[in-house]
Amino acid sequence: DELIQAALFVMTLPYSDAFFVQAFPRECTESFQEGHKRAFEFFGGVPQRISYDNSKIAVTKVTGSRDRQLSREFLRLQSHYLFEAHFCLVRRANEKGKVEGLVGYGRRNFLVPVPRVGSLEELNAELWKRCEADLGRTLRGKSQTKRELLTEDQQAMLGLPGQPFDARRVTQASACGLSLVRFDTNRYSVPVAHARRPITVVATVDEVRLIDAGQLVARHPRCWKREQEVYDPVHYLALLEKKPGGLDHAKPLEDWGLPRCFDELRRLLEADGLGTREFIRVLRLLERFELHELTSAVEYALDIGVIDSGAIRVIAEHRSEEPVALFSLDGRPHLRMIDVPTTDVSAYGALLTAGLEGGAS
Repeated sequence: DELIQAALFVMTLPYSDAFFVQAFPRECTESFQEGHKRAFEFFGGVPQRISYDNSKIAVTKVTGSRDRQLSREFLRLQSHYLFEAHFCLVRRANEKGKVEGLVGYGRRNFLVPVPRVGSLEELNAELWKRCEADLGRTLRGKSQTKRELLTEDQQAMLGLPGQPFDARRVTQASACGLSLVRFDTNRYSVPVAHARRPITVVATVDEVRLIDAGQLVARHPRCWKREQEVYDPVHYLALLEKKPGGLDHAKPLEDWGLPRCFDELRRLLEADGLGTREFIRVLRLLERFELHELTSAVEYALDIGVIDSGAIRVIAEHRSEEPVALFSLDGRPHLRMIDVPTTDVSAYGALLTAGLEGGAS
């Protein structure tokens, strides 16, 4: 088991005391935006006015007691949901005391003892359930549950926009000669054809998308560790096809756990004299097909005894095609009345004879 730290996002509604908690790997723009998106969905609307501390995610400069220069990404969030932002006075956290108190409440009641979960997604699903269950409480001095009071809160809220908010951060980078793009402290691979190219990085809480000249060229799960290299082995196959001797030593392929059928295919190809390069050509079909699709095609190819890349490509293409829908006459009685005469194919014999005679003259 691994003990990890997480940043808590907390939003509360003062009237109903409804609150929402989610955990993120780190406090950053993407987590801040995603937290708002989930909170508004949980509450069923957008508060007209939201109070904040002076986080650098939202505030780039304090220009007066209440005046703030806001970050571009915060303004994008605000313009999408149309809420008014109110910022606490610097070093006056008591203005947002209820939220500070709920952070402690959430830790004590939701995170003690430390929950044992397989992922942050699993933890957040559990936190969502606990926030929903908490709506059933009736606070001291109140005659209604928090859920009933939330219904009244919703009547004063702004509606959720028709289009979902894209919680992401966009930065510019470039791919190095090793086809790696640095984002935060980590490096993510792109296909070798895009090495030494300017790359746009679009990062969400869950993934990193890499774009070259408007074209999506790579997509990776977001890595929250530090100084890691995140590879997609398929990105390097075009280069390895030219230098097949590097297949067993290429770092991007070190942890590539392919299904067993690929080991059998490689053994047969090398025994048949087709070699490693032909095996790499088969792997390059992953540029077009999902791994499960290619695995199915390879297994079938091994069963019927064809192992070259061309045959496997045809099998994969055939299996990925949409099945042809047969036209049915059911419910179309008027079509059954149409008489379609059978063609007399013997008439084509006369054309064949005429063609032969013409060629002899």
